[in-house]
Amino acid sequence: MRGSDEVTGALFSYVDLEVRIPSRHPLRKIRSVVNDALRSLDAEFDRLYACEGRPSIAPERLIRASLLQILYSIRSERQLVEQMDYNLLFRWFVGLGIDDAVWVPTVFTKTSAVC
Repeated sequence: MRGSDEVTGALFSYVDLEVRIPSRHPLRKIRSVVNDALRSLDAEFDRLYACEGRPSIAPERLIRASLLQILYSIRSERQLVEQMDYNLLFRWFVGLGIDDAVWVPTVFTKTSAVC
């Protein structure tokens, strides 16, 4: 089952990631272009995922994370996940909230092996 890509604010968090990212940061424009492209693939993602079962990590988030890995020359998925755990810019770009759990690095391997 395909996971949701919706971003929800935390109930008791005082950090708004949207405010923390500078308005002229280059990733803002990149994220906008990427989100438009991913929206155009929404029907394709729906077709690829089962209607039942445990929700997966949204493919949009995995794609955004992989893009960060390329843009920042991060050598491994393990390092990428570590960066996403404490880097607010990366959390914002991927679509994770400040309190959201970061997935394990093997998610990238398992997802690519299935497709």
